[in-house]
Amino acid sequence: MLRVSQGELDKLGLLFERYYRRLFAFFYRLTGKTEQSEDMVQMVFERILKYRHTFKGDGQFVTWIFHLARNIYADEYKKSKKLGEKEDLIHWEEKLTDYQETDSLFQKKEEMQLLESALQKLSPDKREILILSKYEELKYSEIAQILDCTEENVKVKVHRAMKELKQHCLKLFEIA
Repeated sequence: MLRVSQGELDKLGLLFERYYRRLFAFFYRLTGKTEQSEDMVQMVFERILKYRHTFKGDGQFVTWIFHLARNIYADEYKKSKKLGEKEDLIHWEEKLTDYQETDSLFQKKEEMQLLESALQKLSPDKREILILSKYEELKYSEIAQILDCTEENVKVKVHRAMKELKQHCLKLFEIA
């Protein structure tokens, strides 16, 4: 990224290759929408170009890029709320494509779908902090930098989000 910030724009392709999947997964877990997630990944790289001069290399690049991603998600979320969109749950039937799996694989897949559905029931803030900590495996200190809060505050937020996620999971597992 330091080379990109110094004008070597051809190095941006390497960053794209390294971070596309992580960013897409981050956005997809927040939105549940493939097309919107792809668009937001593109927006991240547009902002990298636009704000490349602000990256000084003081902190970790992953923290900087997820800070950009978080801002893009917040902007898009505000726009969608203004337009009156409601968040959709992940469509279970799309994930159940292969019915010839063994019972244990089917059960694991079903449990993952219930977990994803429970995750979608959380508020955007709680969902985001769980995705950053559990899926993206960022350290609490990195998340604190992204969210501009203390590490202790991140720990509390993760704990509360996990507690609420557990409640949603228990309800969904009872229904299933």
